[in-house]
Amino acid sequence: MGDRGFWRGGGGVCWGSPAVQEQPGLTLSVSLSQLCSLPGRALCRHVVWPVCLQRGYRGDSPRDSGKDVLEIPLPPWQERPDEPLETKRARLLYESRKRGMLENCILLSLFAKENLNRMSEQQLNLYDRLINEPSNDWDIYYWATEAKPTPAEFENDVMAMLREFAKNKKREQRLRQPDLEYLFEPPH
Repeated sequence: MGDRGFWRGGGGVCWGSPAVQEQPGLTLSVSLSQLCSLPGRALCRHVVWPVCLQRGYRGDSPRDSGKDVLEIPLPPWQERPDEPLETKRARLLYESRKRGMLENCILLSLFAKENLNRMSEQQLNLYDRLINEPSNDWDIYYWATEAKPTPAEFENDVMAMLREFAKNKKREQRLRQPDLEYLFEPPH
């Protein structure tokens, strides 16, 4: 369309020539009369949007060196032998719901709802260790779904219960965490 004007490029419509798009940080100057002559949607679509948002991947970004990644070691898991059972159940319920990934939030919160109140103190300690000692939540998920073998130190009856629960033999719809109202219902 000439040297100036609207240009349709790969990322959308931009003001200026193709050369203008290739210069990062270049400020575009547009006269007030040119802006005012555009309808509101056209202004956003043709002038503001392409400058603010460039869609698509150009494919020429440099490889990530990883030098800016900071690994923060997690504190080692410690058993809490003096914690009252009801406090432990409440803490494990909370920790089952607040994971680092949605898949485990759903899986572990539903498992906790169904099993925590029936678990013995020893089973609660095993579950505590299972959900808090591994530093990677994906490991727990892969062990529960049998995508990876469970390490010997986590192979116990609680892990077997979690694996069986993850099979979802009742074919329940498990799309979200359970509501917490069940905590306030009288025991059956």
